[in-house]
Amino acid sequence: MSAILLDQEIVHYEVLGRGRPIIFLHGWVGSWRYWIPVMQAASISYRTYALDLWGFGDSAKVPARYSIPGQLRLLDAFLEQMGILRFAVVGHGLGAILALLYAQQNPSQVDRILAVGLPMEGGLINPRLWSDTPADLADWLLSHLPSAEAARTDAPKTDLQVVQASMGSLNDTNLGELWKNTKTSCLLVHGQNDPVIHLPKSDVLENLPDHMHSVIFEQSGHFPMLDETNKFNRLLVDFLSLASGDSPSELQLKDEWKRRVR
Repeated sequence: MSAILLDQEIVHYEVLGRGRPIIFLHGWVGSWRYWIPVMQAASISYRTYALDLWGFGDSAKVPARYSIPGQLRLLDAFLEQMGILRFAVVGHGLGAILALLYAQQNPSQVDRILAVGLPMEGGLINPRLWSDTPADLADWLLSHLPSAEAARTDAPKTDLQVVQASMGSLNDTNLGELWKNTKTSCLLVHGQNDPVIHLPKSDVLENLPDHMHSVIFEQSGHFPMLDETNKFNRLLVDFLSLASGDSPSELQLKDEWKRRVR
């Protein structure tokens, strides 16, 4: 296990591979562990980092730091301590929100974003996130595939307060404006059957700005990276292979994704 001290508190992270850096940010359910299959695939060509946010996994449980701004400060301090100046980021749920917010605040550092399960409006988030325990959320959302067991095992480590605190601080974030104000190249991935983050209206996804593109995983729920791992990994590699600044809509030119875009 790798860990660093930030403001005298432990932040757990793991790293695989060599090359340009990718930061993986987990969501409200689980920890860094459910990124393992994706990290292993990407680490062939990239240096992949995944960390546990405050209150999750093996990072410190410090309620005063559980807000969205608190998690952003964690990310900023982690990048500074790792010496990472420019990177791609893959964020899921809460992690996707953090990725877009960080890119807006630090546009020169974030090369591109793959945002999984990004709530594009506040009303699209299932209120069960407020009330269920982390273990109950894991049982509800995770499949029984072997690849999901790591996330299921780590879910009870989550402090219930961190989910509530981050959800509460979303009241200060206009989710509908968040993605509209993001200028960084961004690929949006949603699971068709996600019971937590409901799909936005089709006209929203069909009229995204040029630097954004949407792919729907039709056989996935809240965890496309676990429900359809091979397909997710191929998409990530294709996205990372685009030249810096290229629109993710270029993915439409590949036969692999023609039938999968919305």
